[in-house]
Amino acid sequence: MLPDTIINMGNSTVQHGPMSDRVYLMSMAENDSPDIVSRLDKLSCEKGYTKIFAKVPDSCSPLFKEAGYITEAYVPGLFNGEEDARFMGKYLDKERARPSDPELIDNVLEVARSKAQSPSQASLPQGYEVRAMNHQDANEMAQVYKQVFDSYPFPVFDPDYLLETMEKNVVYFGITHNNRIVGLASAETDPKSLSAEMTDFATLPSHRGQGLAGVLLEFMLNEMSNTRISTLFTIARAVSFGMNITFARAGFEFSGTLINNTHIAGQIESMNVWHYNL
Repeated sequence: MLPDTIINMGNSTVQHGPMSDRVYLMSMAENDSPDIVSRLDKLSCEKGYTKIFAKVPDSCSPLFKEAGYITEAYVPGLFNGEEDARFMGKYLDKERARPSDPELIDNVLEVARSKAQSPSQASLPQGYEVRAMNHQDANEMAQVYKQVFDSYPFPVFDPDYLLETMEKNVVYFGITHNNRIVGLASAETDPKSLSAEMTDFATLPSHRGQGLAGVLLEFMLNEMSNTRISTLFTIARAVSFGMNITFARAGFEFSGTLINNTHIAGQIESMNVWHYNL
């Protein structure tokens, strides 16, 4: 199945497609209000999607609430460190609104929050190096993502996509061992809102269990602190003990759960949002 498509809707950015079976308002231009709501509905109806997911400024949230959206996550200061953001969902199918594994999701969150009491002391194991990725790494990066994920909401298996995003607003970081990439992550920066999404974490199976994701995240936090970025967030698989613990230990705060939101690792899964104010 092909990855979902990213389009412009007015001055806003929207992702949609059958893989995640949804429309995702990734970036909303306020001058597209109020028509953006009806345009999202129209696209969803035309394609038969079962969820609309929108990341919007708090000041615009009443418009979406009136249209049947509910707040699933809340991030203080996501827009320029001043205005809060709401991650809002509208379900066009009742079954889509029911998490398939609520007990596991609750358990993961409980464990992650308990681990937050013992902050990360991530250290790079001997023989490993961490650095920013560059154009020469794109082919190997795509192979790492192919080995780690059965499916992914963005076309990270394609080196051309990785190169394209490097040219725009995404900074990729990696851990190498014997000059081979064994772990990856990225910071998808938004200069307009001075925010960044910490995403695309992947560690080769043969190198897991050494805290490499925590090392990467700590390195990324240091790098982002030297920029104008003011707020970080992540959208992590809600059933992943490892990733939720990694963000909790790094000082991220839980923001909410997006139910049946993203096609990743072969199926549509619920996702947890965490945030961090620099």
